[in-house]
Amino acid sequence: MNLIQITPGAGGMYCGNCFRDNALVAELRRQGHDTVMVPLYLPMTLDEAPTVGTTPTFFGGINVFLSQKLPWYRSAPAWLRQAVDAPWLLKWAAGKTAKTRPQDVGELTVSMLRGEEGCQTRELEDMIAWMSRLPRPDAVYLSNALLLGFARRLRSGLGTKVISFLQSEESFLDSLPEPFRSESWRLMAERGRELDGWIAPTRYFADRMILRLGLSPDRVRVAQSGISLDGYRDLPSRSGQGFRGSVPTLGFFARMCPDKGLDTVVDAFIELRRQERFSHLRLKVGGGCGPSDQPFVDSLRRRLVEAGLSDAASFHPNLSRDEKVAFLASVDVLSVPSRFSEAFGLFVVEALAAGTPVVQPDVCGFREIIEATGGGRLCSSNTSSALAATLGELFADPVELRRLGDCGRQAVAERFSDAAMAREVLDQTRFLIAGSRTPHSTGPE
Repeated sequence: MNLIQITPGAGGMYCGNCFRDNALVAELRRQGHDTVMVPLYLPMTLDEAPTVGTTPTFFGGINVFLSQKLPWYRSAPAWLRQAVDAPWLLKWAAGKTAKTRPQDVGELTVSMLRGEEGCQTRELEDMIAWMSRLPRPDAVYLSNALLLGFARRLRSGLGTKVISFLQSEESFLDSLPEPFRSESWRLMAERGRELDGWIAPTRYFADRMILRLGLSPDRVRVAQSGISLDGYRDLPSRSGQGFRGSVPTLGFFARMCPDKGLDTVVDAFIELRRQERFSHLRLKVGGGCGPSDQPFVDSLRRRLVEAGLSDAASFHPNLSRDEKVAFLASVDVLSVPSRFSEAFGLFVVEALAAGTPVVQPDVCGFREIIEATGGGRLCSSNTSSALAATLGELFADPVELRRLGDCGRQAVAERFSDAAMAREVLDQTRFLIAGSRTPHSTGPE
């Protein structure tokens, strides 16, 4: 098949959606499908080989911002717009995005969802013109539903099918201030009727977005996310029945922010350390940490100091891929008790690929992943006390820790690899294409 994947770059921040899309494109190519990665806004920060190649970055972040704020700029000469898209300028802008809050981009979100009727019409037409010089794609994938404003012009301009992935849009949209929150949800529902189909990573998130957007259930398919197993395959099997190090270690690996529940993990760790049997427990925290996250992390460090546990905890921000794999293989249990509507939770699969079991709250799609892999436990509620109780049960049973880790690692190799993800995505794509409307139809299903 000829396929195009459109993915927004997150600038200097690590982005799970970028990792997932990049792995998907790489594997689709390995399986013989001509697949083009089209980046938007800013360069993607990845911990593995990028699939962008020589494709230009469309909707350059600075141009998008200026088009939104300055009406005259929308008709600026091409040379000026190209100069603003210079790689060094986009790299500079990428360093500023870590300080951008969802509350600050409501107006821009609405404009992007309006597509050809928004302030970024010129950027949209530039992208369509470039794509029209490629072999006609069988389908264009949108990384997430925030890009639904593209669908109408992609279908009419390229004569192709357009399919959107669903990847945690809900939490972002719900964080927008009014009136932008309500208008964004309304536009997504309206523009979603022009789509040929949707692919969600879990049944949980598929059902949730069917409800919130009023989608036709038969047009929303599920294809579980997967990861590249490079590096993970080389890890030795977990030997013996004890802990991986001289003392048991609790791990956290995700963006170091409140949404991912890092403070819940720290509080659970402090609670466990108060118990004599866990007096040697250690905490290792890894993941993305940008300028906007640092005050929160500093507050947690102070909390650990006050508890007399600063020497028992360590922080490892912004690791490389090899460092991440080594980190995950060094902890005995991983927990990322997210507070928002997590569509999948790629960190769960990454931990299991390293043979590290997980403990997650029974929210979002975590039950699906843990039941599918057998690689962890669910705690009764998303609180530090419930998390500490479940963690305590596992740390008291190293044999069970090893069993869960081995089970999870085998399941990921079989069902949650990038190869398995690509096969599932292709199967669901063919199903959606076979049942879709003609590319030029824009009416309701």
